[in-house]
Amino acid sequence: MSQVIVRPATDADWPALWPIVEAVVRTGETYAYPRDLTEAAARTIWMQTAPGMTLVAVEGDHVLGSARITPNQRGGGAHVANGSFMVGAAARGLGVGRLLGETALDWARNAGFRAMQFNAVVETNTTAVALWKSLGFGILATVPEAFDHPTLGFVGLHIMHRQL
Repeated sequence: MSQVIVRPATDADWPALWPIVEAVVRTGETYAYPRDLTEAAARTIWMQTAPGMTLVAVEGDHVLGSARITPNQRGGGAHVANGSFMVGAAARGLGVGRLLGETALDWARNAGFRAMQFNAVVETNTTAVALWKSLGFGILATVPEAFDHPTLGFVGLHIMHRQL
């Protein structure tokens, strides 16, 4: 990786981001989104506005991955952030996920969130679980058989959390 930066996403990033989102969603291995999610629905889910934020990791004009940060709940639970992350296949294993994770944690802390929680980390996504643990997240619980993996069948979903 040469000069990768993480910055707020703009509408102009969506055409380059959609193929990453589409590929992740279509495989059905890591997100509990419908595998036939439309581009319009995906854009509504992924492209956050205040009090949330969507970040992109870019190298030049090339989008490598993205993070979506939003309040985990409304009202009395709005002080806890929720994060979602996707990295394009060509950029996996190059530190893009870690850079997005670190930047998202910093952004959430600076935005006034007190913690970050992931509600549904597929337990068989061992790369992501290891990354989040290395960034200080712990597994609060695993909901057994809460995710229907396309090749492994029913597997657990971790709820992961860390204070900011």
